[in-house]
Amino acid sequence: MHGAGNDYIYVDTARNSITNPSETAIKWSKPHTGIGSDGLILIGRSNQADFSMHMYNNDGSEGLMCGNGIRCIGKYVYDHRLTRNKTVSIETLAGIKVLKLFTNEYDQVESATVDMGEPILSDQSQIKTPDGSMQEGIIEVGERKYQGTFVSMGNPHFVIFVPDLNRIDLAVEGCSLERLPIFPEKCNIEFAEVKSDGTIRTRVWERGSGITMACGTGACATAVAAVLCNKSGYKSTIVMDGGNLEIEWNQTDRHVYLTGPATTVFEGEIEL
Repeated sequence: MHGAGNDYIYVDTARNSITNPSETAIKWSKPHTGIGSDGLILIGRSNQADFSMHMYNNDGSEGLMCGNGIRCIGKYVYDHRLTRNKTVSIETLAGIKVLKLFTNEYDQVESATVDMGEPILSDQSQIKTPDGSMQEGIIEVGERKYQGTFVSMGNPHFVIFVPDLNRIDLAVEGCSLERLPIFPEKCNIEFAEVKSDGTIRTRVWERGSGITMACGTGACATAVAAVLCNKSGYKSTIVMDGGNLEIEWNQTDRHVYLTGPATTVFEGEIEL
């Protein structure tokens, strides 16, 4: 399944248990000898929510949360009749997230809105600055300087606004920024350009996965950073390689709401 091109392999662990998810994520995510994906997501049962989510990047590392992946879980559990509710709660390592599902004329989920919670703007475990924050701060990599803003959506993001996104070598620059000592847990890197129509074109280097077509938490972090840097209002359209994501930073509850598509590509069987 994929959300705006951010594709994962999904396993319903109530039907099939995965005892070594990190190794399985690496094996299955390889494009030529496996299935090919950004990683592996396990759908499980929960004592605290309707369902649970565990996601593993294609390098085997476990992520806290995936905004695109969690929408696809909503589609899976509804389309497979594991629930008839169009409001679904899912337990993640970043807390319990609530989804609102939108269906088509065939009663299948096409898109979903996720309550991503309140953005974290200060966390010394994720960025090594005196107060655990950075807004339009400067980071140096060799002879290059990057001005960016730190936003955590449970997982860390560093958002850099640039005048021309086409001039960014994402594979080189994203990789070098991800692993800087200032980011103790590594970091997701977003390069963003505000277009003339007000949309925000964004490309993502996702820690543990590399270049991805989209990143839900990255879209949320970019939208929050755009507000903080006076580049956008509280509602924005984030245009990623895989499609558009709609973000609202609600000023009543301070939560970020992410809306986007959820698509099933195929279902099948693979031997462990």
